[in-house]
Amino acid sequence: MYVVQSFLYFGADFLFHEDIFNYNKENKGKKQKMKIAICDDEKKASETLLEILGECPEPIEKTDVYFSGEELLRSKEQYDLLFLDIDMEGIDGIETARKIRLRDKKVKIVYVTAYSEYAGKAFSVHAFGYLLKPVKKASVLRQVADALAYREEEQKPSPVLEFETFQGRTRLHTADIYYFEIRGRQIKLAAEEGCYEMRGKIGDLREKMKDYGFASPHKSFVVNLDQIRNIKGYDIYMMNGEILPLSQKQAVSFKECLGRFLAEKNGSSF
Repeated sequence: MYVVQSFLYFGADFLFHEDIFNYNKENKGKKQKMKIAICDDEKKASETLLEILGECPEPIEKTDVYFSGEELLRSKEQYDLLFLDIDMEGIDGIETARKIRLRDKKVKIVYVTAYSEYAGKAFSVHAFGYLLKPVKKASVLRQVADALAYREEEQKPSPVLEFETFQGRTRLHTADIYYFEIRGRQIKLAAEEGCYEMRGKIGDLREKMKDYGFASPHKSFVVNLDQIRNIKGYDIYMMNGEILPLSQKQAVSFKECLGRFLAEKNGSSF
């Protein structure tokens, strides 16, 4: 499925021009199998989760078990869902999750722990869920079903927007756009396939793009929140390696906006 929406310029104004819906039914109704990992230094806890997952009605391709954060981080495997203990020897679950998030923004992390006070820290790394030991079968199966539903939603192609650039009519998936930057009287559009220039006002783009997961960290920029790797101080590290500025005035509100976006994207449930 894809959606094409056109931005046309009349002077400095943006206008929505069209909504075109084309639907491909090839994969409709098919559930893709999930890759699941368990990371817990308690053998009994891992065995309990494995037993429950073995009775799961959702399609599971594989379930791998790791007994430390270090072991999990050495693995190059990509997972759809991770059940992660917090209180482990060596690298704990919180630090393990932070390191995983640097390379994988999509994996759904469900914390499994005996301590309810860790819930706040779990949210700080955009956890998908939080289960208290001893885990209940119904709660585990619900997390798997929810993770599968969110993954299927994420795999739908992002809307396609059409821009009138100096290079000509340009169609781009919103997910492939990194940011917009105002430069004098022109706007730079940075995307995965390259950079484009066009006329317009950054304020107009800020309003038009907020419904697609974009926000403004600085008066000269409109950024794709899903393309942010990390924020350190007043520097925004993008997925393409670029570093964009975060204004001191907008730092708090922008970080809150990013936090809400990631929480909604990861479907956090506690």
